[in-house]
Amino acid sequence: MPELTDDTGQAAGQATGQSNGQSGGQAGGQAGRRQTVQAGTWMTPAEYGASRAALWTGAVVLVTDPDGRVLVQTVDYRPDRLLPGGAVDAGESPSAAAAREVREELGVDGHYPRGLAVDWIPAHTPGFPPEMRFPGEILYVYDGGTWTPDRIGTVRLPAQEITGIDFAEPADLPALMDAGDARRTLSALRARIAGAGPVLLEDGRPIAPTALDRLGVLRTRRTPARGAWHPGPVPAGLPVRHRSGWLFAPDGRVLLLIARATGAAHLPPPNAEPTAGAVPLGYRYADQGAHARTVARLTAVSAHRDPAYARLLATPEQVRELSDWGAAGRAELAAVHAARAQLSLPAPPRVPPTELPREGARW
Repeated sequence: MPELTDDTGQAAGQATGQSNGQSGGQAGGQAGRRQTVQAGTWMTPAEYGASRAALWTGAVVLVTDPDGRVLVQTVDYRPDRLLPGGAVDAGESPSAAAAREVREELGVDGHYPRGLAVDWIPAHTPGFPPEMRFPGEILYVYDGGTWTPDRIGTVRLPAQEITGIDFAEPADLPALMDAGDARRTLSALRARIAGAGPVLLEDGRPIAPTALDRLGVLRTRRTPARGAWHPGPVPAGLPVRHRSGWLFAPDGRVLLLIARATGAAHLPPPNAEPTAGAVPLGYRYADQGAHARTVARLTAVSAHRDPAYARLLATPEQVRELSDWGAAGRAELAAVHAARAQLSLPAPPRVPPTELPREGARW
């Protein structure tokens, strides 16, 4: 709490001899002090405490399954879905509350040291009964990580309150959750993918949006591409239904296209930009044909030709997390890392995906 001061900037309990003149005597100094206090901004501790905003505090945990779907709970006291979590008790830290709530609601012990978002929820938020006198809330979102099927199998619901859980496609959250809860969850999920640390939100909206936020990734359903992964070139006689490329920049990240109209993420066609050293990486079998992947080194990025798409540089892991590739995605990702090493490119750290300038880039 800041020191309580008068309008001269002096501590309220400090002698004011310099202000009132040492020759004026003690009585004159006290009178001057009283006059300064009355005209200034000094407050008693009780007045200062009464002037501060009172807010609720809550904590929730964002959990995904291996396919990138979000764990949401069905509860017996409201129709929309919720993330695991709830109110922070008096004297309890938000991280302790997050762990306690997951244990009470899902029967799963855990520790969640990584924050994804801190959201300010205004007092005028719809949905709170007037008699509740909702003062606003600071809500912490913690990263619960990716739960394997075995861990999901350990979930044990309580006798009341939580009636079920589901793993929802991110784009379906606005239809399942309260609007503010959905905004907050998607913002926190994008923050997890970006990897730059916790984001500050106001009513679920980031105050410093990343490219993923500005482009609205995950606001439409991801297109499933779960065909089995096969390394190497497409066999002769097997029709190729689609071609795309893992095109590497010198820092080890790859080119990613985001449709501005939908926020959908796509790998680019293998000939989308100037490249060198292109080789077949593998393919997926689907639709009675192959979806072929090529790997190559980007030599430049041309001036923007298609305004319908934003061009980003992202890590291979981020590309996978923005896609719905199923279990075969792990095998493809391993092949991508092996190809990157063969190109003598570094393993990129997780940083927020970077949107490339319209005029392109050269290395």
